[in-house]
Amino acid sequence: MNTSAMNTNPSPHPSSRIGGHLVADALAVQGVDTIFGVPGESYLPVLDGLYRHPDIRFVICRQEGGAAFMADAYAKLTGKPGVLMVTRGPGATNASIGIHTAHQDSSPLVVLVGQVGNDMMDREAFQEIDYRRMFGPMVKWVAQVDQVQRIPEYFAHAFQLASSGRKGPVVLALPEDVLSASASVSDSLPSQATQPYPQPSDVDSLLHAVVQSKQPLIIAGGSGWTEQACAQLIAFSERYAMPVSCAFRFQDLFNNNHPNYIGDVGIGINPELAARIKRADLILALGPRLGEMTTGGYTLFEVPTPKQAIAHVHPGNDELGRVYQTRWMINASMPSFMDALIKLSSTVSIDEPTKLERQASLSEARKHYEQWQHQPPASKKAQESGSIDPWLVVQALRELAPTDTILTNGAGNFATWAHRFWRYGPMRTQLAPTSGAMGYGIPAAVAASICHPDRTVVCFAGDGDFLMTAQEFATAVQYQAGFVAIIFNNSMYGTIRMHQERDYPARVYGTSLSNPDFSLYAKAFGGWGCVVNQNSEIRTALEEALKFAKTERKPAVVELRVSQQTITPNLTIDQLRTRG
Repeated sequence: MNTSAMNTNPSPHPSSRIGGHLVADALAVQGVDTIFGVPGESYLPVLDGLYRHPDIRFVICRQEGGAAFMADAYAKLTGKPGVLMVTRGPGATNASIGIHTAHQDSSPLVVLVGQVGNDMMDREAFQEIDYRRMFGPMVKWVAQVDQVQRIPEYFAHAFQLASSGRKGPVVLALPEDVLSASASVSDSLPSQATQPYPQPSDVDSLLHAVVQSKQPLIIAGGSGWTEQACAQLIAFSERYAMPVSCAFRFQDLFNNNHPNYIGDVGIGINPELAARIKRADLILALGPRLGEMTTGGYTLFEVPTPKQAIAHVHPGNDELGRVYQTRWMINASMPSFMDALIKLSSTVSIDEPTKLERQASLSEARKHYEQWQHQPPASKKAQESGSIDPWLVVQALRELAPTDTILTNGAGNFATWAHRFWRYGPMRTQLAPTSGAMGYGIPAAVAASICHPDRTVVCFAGDGDFLMTAQEFATAVQYQAGFVAIIFNNSMYGTIRMHQERDYPARVYGTSLSNPDFSLYAKAFGGWGCVVNQNSEIRTALEEALKFAKTERKPAVVELRVSQQTITPNLTIDQLRTRG
């Protein structure tokens, strides 16, 4: 941690500092060790201030969208606010995709935006935007610091708010004249995140319902989990023989190799799991927003009153009752709730016959999960036709990569292969956007490799998805971020094509892509790359890529030339057309 963050006794007689130096000092006070961004002339005084803090690393990115994704990934990995610095106008608008992602993923983010001077305001000056209006719907708080002496106050509140309750992004606009003005003001103290705690009566009532239920089920998700809370979730599920599923793109909250894990609740859900959720008599929704993805388009539970008894536990009070009127609405952070639940559960047990019944049901659910991971129909057809089989790619990777491998991905049908067939280890091993933002995987892999240079990082990317943020390969090389990018190249926007073929069979329009040689692209940046055309080449390609990324600390690309027919694990394009 930055030693400046240990300053708990601000000087009673501070010396005068310009605004840009106050910003840099405020970041140091909050313990910031890494900033992601693209430099801009609108905040040059901040850059000069950071020159005085060599222990704060500024990761210089190639585009603000990539920088925002990196800051979000950093927040997911560390639990601390990711810090993003961008310039006014185009810089801020480029960054908006990552800010929206942080909002929907409940990731703590502090975004600093350069702004035109107050003397230019409200004239549509060069690159001027009203950030309160622009970011208002997608952040927890957006403000403009118009007085230099209030910089420590604003920054203390920004970090406290981003990390408290339902975590999320905060935006501060910094006018140029404020950054160059001077003030004699004390630094703030380091912010202290606050979290809601459950009412003991709610925990007691819920635990007795767990004991009495016949078919209970847990859905874990959301942000704010800690390693201890995840360990407590395992212990709780074992004590009461409860099956555990994970919400969309939060699959690493529960070790997928544990016998109590039964699958993910998201896009392309296992039909057996969906059926089990619908017939459950008690659902513990621990942390997820009960939004479209986690509820199968609001079909797993009836709106507004589900037939299942649901306990919805969430740190954001505004999420409780938003769509579903659940039996228990518990406003609590995951660590505080799991701690309370574990402490009380030591005094409450279930009878042996009930536990035996649950264990039998749990074994059946686990069996269905493992069957769901068997080779799917489309993979068999791919092998029969001599095409690349993505299922074989995941199987080879499971053999070659360690259990704590961090898997990243953006959005597209290619991600289904990772979500369904990979087994995520203990947190934090999955970095993916619940917002469905394309281009997330590469920046997230860069951030993961920078944060954890000792761990294996693998990015799953589609061809269209990869090229959204492929310029961050340069950032990866500059900061020695060694990871493997597996690119599923089928020369189309696969997800859109899938929907197109379903709704308008054989009427292909606007979804085809013309791509470069991705292996040569990687080599142009100083990385490593290869093209895989046959299934027999998969394992060797992955072995070489993993070795290069680890030893050279640079990114490697394995380009898979995938048939357009292999569009989903279960259906080919021809089958979609027939069904349509």
